[in-house]
Amino acid sequence: MPARSLTQAGARGRAALPAGLRFVPALTVGLLVVPVFVGLLSAVLPGLGYFPLLGGTSLSLEPLRAIFAAPGIERSIFLAAFTGLASTSIALLLTFVLLACAWNTPVLGFARRLVAPLLSVPHAAAAVGLAFLIAPSGFLFRLLSPELTGFSRPPDLLIIQDPLGLAMIAGLVAKEMPFLMLMALAALPGLHGQRRQMVLSSMGYGRATGFFVAIAPPLYRLIRLPVFAVLVYASSVADVALILGPTTPAPLAVRILEWASDPDLSGRFQAAAGALVQIALTLSLLALWIAGERALGWLWRAIVLSGWRGTAGSGGSAVRAAALTVSLVPVVAVAIGLTLLVLWSFAGPWRFPDALPASFTLRSWMQLGSGAWELIGTTLWVAIVPTLIAAVLIIGCLEVEHATGRTGGSRALLVLYLPLLIPQVTFLFGLQFLAIVLRADGMIVSVMAVHLVFVLPYMYLSLADPYRRFDPRILQVAAGMGMGFWRRLFQVRMPMMLAPLLTALAIGIAVSIGQYLPTLLIGSGRVPTLTTEAVALSAGGNRRALGVAATLQAFLPFVAFWLALAVPAFVARNRRGLQVA
Repeated sequence: MPARSLTQAGARGRAALPAGLRFVPALTVGLLVVPVFVGLLSAVLPGLGYFPLLGGTSLSLEPLRAIFAAPGIERSIFLAAFTGLASTSIALLLTFVLLACAWNTPVLGFARRLVAPLLSVPHAAAAVGLAFLIAPSGFLFRLLSPELTGFSRPPDLLIIQDPLGLAMIAGLVAKEMPFLMLMALAALPGLHGQRRQMVLSSMGYGRATGFFVAIAPPLYRLIRLPVFAVLVYASSVADVALILGPTTPAPLAVRILEWASDPDLSGRFQAAAGALVQIALTLSLLALWIAGERALGWLWRAIVLSGWRGTAGSGGSAVRAAALTVSLVPVVAVAIGLTLLVLWSFAGPWRFPDALPASFTLRSWMQLGSGAWELIGTTLWVAIVPTLIAAVLIIGCLEVEHATGRTGGSRALLVLYLPLLIPQVTFLFGLQFLAIVLRADGMIVSVMAVHLVFVLPYMYLSLADPYRRFDPRILQVAAGMGMGFWRRLFQVRMPMMLAPLLTALAIGIAVSIGQYLPTLLIGSGRVPTLTTEAVALSAGGNRRALGVAATLQAFLPFVAFWLALAVPAFVARNRRGLQVA
């Protein structure tokens, strides 16, 4: 076929989009926006005293007065703000330090390979592993005792659940840094960093200094929304706060859960008012962060104009090595914590200060019984169904984008991040009120529907870039051979994009398995999963049972990511020329 005819056939094939597919973007936007705004509205009314089912027939400020009269509420608000700001700042700083020190070195490739496995670890499992590592009776003190510390029994130190929430901050940094690293690595290719680095090197700038001068500012602008999402999540997180955070008083999100679970139903009004306080706090933190951006921008310009070019020579290398080591501490901590989860699940007698158990046993695993299989089945069922639905919607959106050439720009990105930019505890609490009214609470379908809202953004961010990089000439050739839309999609594009598609599915499963608040609030405690079980067990003293639950919680996403790597490699084992990404 002549080249012009082939191009015309490709253009006709590109325009021939099935009619029903054109409505997929609007449906996806609705699934992201409607639950958030309905949840917010459903939280605002009870927060202002209006909820007829519980006797609130008129608007009132009494619930808000009850919130600010609650003992320790100022401390709870401070803890939410402090842990959110501190963990986000540290995670962002360590991400940029790691990128600056590892730029154009093999370390960056090593970090890139670690991002996906670290992202697959649910927050609760990572928090439990960190607790096993840094607790007074944890692995770190066992390694140092008694030779270096003199401790023959666990020291009387308040490390886990400390009053300032430092352990909670460490847990959040360990989990949010891989997410920011993934976003940064995805944004870096568009910045032409190597060219910038070469120019700066010729001007006498060191590697790290050049990164912060020429690459960090535009990179931050590209990952600004993910940073906001991290700040919102860290200031309103519940599962990590329950495991690592202070208890007297607890951060605001935990206090809201306590009021919501109060047997006295009037506590629901107080919980709804607490949700309003949470969103006001979040907006205040975002405003403070934006003000901090402007202040740091002024400082950055002053440093650049001063002509400072960083430390050169062996001293500079030593500083870079030290900074790189510090930036890798969260990664190492998560890896050791996961190992400790497995160790505790198989541990026999393990007395302090022994570094390892005296023996290993299957007793903790054998005590699970048939209920464990039901728990695993529920967890997988709740994770897989929303993930598959999200995959269908995302592929439909990207196909419409390919056919029309319209990406939606910054507005589409804002809609995509909307569920991540609103505190979960705020609009989920409103959705719980709505589910109670509709008698849909405690249903597994309701939990799946809410999980879909959180799975969609992460899967879209994972799949969109590989989808857009797909060579359109391949589809033009297929259209020129007479292949219709569905044949091009399932016989050409999908087989060649098997690796990124399975990676997106693995991310969706990992995100869904890690959801605590949506499962607890919308499921009303009647849809137990491994995450809710792990958080519940963290309040007890049975480390072996907790190790089993957290190991299973971390193992399922790991299997999903392993399959995402193994299946494409197996399929393409005899097809080296097959484009897999």
